[in-house]
Amino acid sequence: MIDLYPLLRPLMMSLSPERAHGLALAGLKFGMGPQQRQPDDPILAQTLWGLEFANPIGLAAGFDKDAEVMDPLLQMGFGFVEAGSVTPLPQPGNPRPRMFRLPASGGLINRMGFNSKGLKEFARRLEARFGQEEKPRGPVGANLGRNKESPDAGSDYVQGVRAVAAFCDYIVVNVSSPNTPGLRALQGRAELKALLERVLEARAASVRQPFTPLLVKVAPDLTHDDVEDIAAVTLELGVDGLIISNTTISRPEGLSGPVSETGGLSGRPLMSLATARLADFARILKGRVPLVGAGGVASGADAYEKIRNGASLVQLYTAFAYGGPALIGRIKTELAALLRADGYSSVAAAVGAALPAEARPVPSVGQE
Repeated sequence: MIDLYPLLRPLMMSLSPERAHGLALAGLKFGMGPQQRQPDDPILAQTLWGLEFANPIGLAAGFDKDAEVMDPLLQMGFGFVEAGSVTPLPQPGNPRPRMFRLPASGGLINRMGFNSKGLKEFARRLEARFGQEEKPRGPVGANLGRNKESPDAGSDYVQGVRAVAAFCDYIVVNVSSPNTPGLRALQGRAELKALLERVLEARAASVRQPFTPLLVKVAPDLTHDDVEDIAAVTLELGVDGLIISNTTISRPEGLSGPVSETGGLSGRPLMSLATARLADFARILKGRVPLVGAGGVASGADAYEKIRNGASLVQLYTAFAYGGPALIGRIKTELAALLRADGYSSVAAAVGAALPAEARPVPSVGQE
């Protein structure tokens, strides 16, 4: 199918970001998204957590909040798709407007506030997809959040795990959105350990064997002590992976646009900060836990930088909103060329190449 986005882009950019997003979702539901016709370059393939990834370029949570268009997104060429964040109960999120473009900077500010239709329908869609014999290739993850008014965050995440563990390829505990009061406090060492102990216990009680991989999504606005604490909890409890990172509450110099708006900043301005935190985690974890690099990816070179700084997989969202479906293919083509130019035979071989030798993954860490 022909990619109509170049023709539709002026219309999309004339709408508010949230209306444009709604229009994009509607188009995908009605089968209007383009489909990748050629298989991915074999150099991009790898296996993590027992899951096969045809390429390492994934769509981050936030686009398909209610798990409505997972398959059309995979058909576009993403190597994996993460649905959510979903909360146990439906909630409207923060008042509109709550999403703001910074086009000159390639960024976006949002304060959505976990707007969600709730866990019931989200889990139902995952279950229906799970039962299909024929579906697009590529893992699907479920990103879990908490309700704003919930008195017990742990209970919210436990409910999420119980509902989706049997029907998705991996689970993400999102404790890093800046738009839900108190959420980032769950990244503290004691708080995170207590939360994850409950979540892992819920996963152990699920009917899925082997267990669905459990990842934690963290913020870029962490101190060195924060990074060390989170890494320690990750290793102690056997968390399967980390996603680094969510949006930032910082505002780098040189931004152009509505920079005074509150919320999390994503896109190109986040690339440097998020990649620095990724490298921090990679140096401490030394390849013992696979990492997902998110924040600021808009090209094959960006994806390669994440990989060289410790990411086995890469996620994007803001650049996709600006560039449309054709961006996915360009990133993959550029990444494959960069890997070959540096003499690598696979993505896995390049993971951590920019780090000190002792911080690089060893071949036995869940990779092929």
